[in-house]
Amino acid sequence: MDEIPDLRATRAIEVFPGEAIDAYRPAAIAARIESAGVAKVRLGLLQTMTLAVLAGAFIAFGSMLYTLVMTDSSLGLGPGRLLGGIAFALGLILVVIAGAELFTGNNLIVMAWADRRISGFDLLRSWAIVYSGNLIGAVATALFVFWSGTLGVGDGAVSRTALSIAQAKVSLPYDQAFIRGILCNALVCLAVWLSYAARDVAGKILAIVFPIAAFVALGFEHSVANMYFIPLGMILGAEITISQLLMNLVPVTVGNLIGGSVLVGLVYWIAYRPPRSRSSPC
Repeated sequence: MDEIPDLRATRAIEVFPGEAIDAYRPAAIAARIESAGVAKVRLGLLQTMTLAVLAGAFIAFGSMLYTLVMTDSSLGLGPGRLLGGIAFALGLILVVIAGAELFTGNNLIVMAWADRRISGFDLLRSWAIVYSGNLIGAVATALFVFWSGTLGVGDGAVSRTALSIAQAKVSLPYDQAFIRGILCNALVCLAVWLSYAARDVAGKILAIVFPIAAFVALGFEHSVANMYFIPLGMILGAEITISQLLMNLVPVTVGNLIGGSVLVGLVYWIAYRPPRSRSSPC
């Protein structure tokens, strides 16, 4: 039977005598994420796929808002990209608060695997189903956006921005896409980690916004967002091939896996959840 997390770890953190922050301690966050990971891999196929499709759509919604905000922005490079990043955070907020299964955030399930609470097969199966569902949800949403006609806002300015975004992504060299994928998902998984520290909805939203705004403003690469941006560009008529799409998604996805599962998940597992002797490991 899995051990019950030390309840003392969940108490508010005292900063100065008489002052406390109502947040879970890091050790309790690790325990909560491990338990959530076990629950995620035990979901049925239909439930997992449904929640994964929703997550793809949610990230697409954040991508839509980002595209609009970046259209004809006169704020300048830094402020404009920061505002766009805040807008994009809508996607992960919907995933975390409304409930959905997102491949990049689910890289943290590796903590449950490292603690031998799930098998390697369970981990890979969950990632494969969720990744596929995210792709379906993102591409389907791109089609619906195109059919809606809303990309014609501003005499087609939003459509031109969407085309520019797609072209820029497929123009990235393979090595840069890979490194940007690592950096991106380190921040995404840190956003998810911080959301597990919060005890209310407002706290979760605030925890998510700034890491997400940072990765977007800095130009890092998110595989699920690119499942929306690049296919949308293709739908709009950009000269982008399936090969170019894959040349972006493959290095970005591998980078996301490393950034989320290794640089955040395994690092925090080493720090807060050391291996324990178990009589019947998975």
